Amino acid sequence: MKSIKDLRTDYQKSELNVNDLTEEPITLFQQWLSQAITYSNDANAFVLSTVNSNGVPSSRVLLLRDATEKGFSFFTNYSSRKSQEIEVNPNVCMNFFWPEMERQVRINGSISRLSEQESDDYFNSRPYESRIGAWCSPQSQVIKSREVLVNKIQELKKKYPNEVPRPENWGGYTIVPNEIEFWQGRASRLHDRFLYNKEGENWTINRLAP
Repeated sequence: MKSIKDLRTDYQKSELNVNDLTEEPITLFQQWLSQAITYSNDANAFVLSTVNSNGVPSSRVLLLRDATEKGFSFFTNYSSRKSQEIEVNPNVCMNFFWPEMERQVRINGSISRLSEQESDDYFNSRPYESRIGAWCSPQSQVIKSREVLVNKIQELKKKYPNEVPRPENWGGYTIVPNEIEFWQGRASRLHDRFLYNKEGENWTINRLAP
């Protein structure tokens, strides 16, 4: 097996110049995400990092479901570890990495729950199996075996053969950003990095050293 010490990639696919930047970072993000989707169905995957009451961070991969000037939204179980940490500390970080384009976006911001109507609308748009799954899993809790989940699914399908209501402990969050960094890989590790900082109603932009 090849040693990870010997793995090398010299990024040369693109560059990010001042003239490529948009006044609002969400516009540039939407452009990059749209391009990434042409390469992968998982382009909306991102890492969410949260911090618990002891200052210990944890991260996991989630799926972005909306990105507008209002914020970045996703859906999850409100009883999960991530949600418990969000209740303690609403400051979170998102990270998108699109290796096909040699690009990365980091987003820092404050997170809050979406409205019940927004959560209902999205939940009802999900496939039947996914809606059943939201009821089935006691996310982040210890279970004895996979059979616990399999048996629970069968029970739920009998209980909800057609319409599946949204569980009270399942719904959406939105992250309102205060920092967004765009990273474009460049040759010889001299990457292009631009940081948007929210100041009042406006964004300031600075180039960062790689």
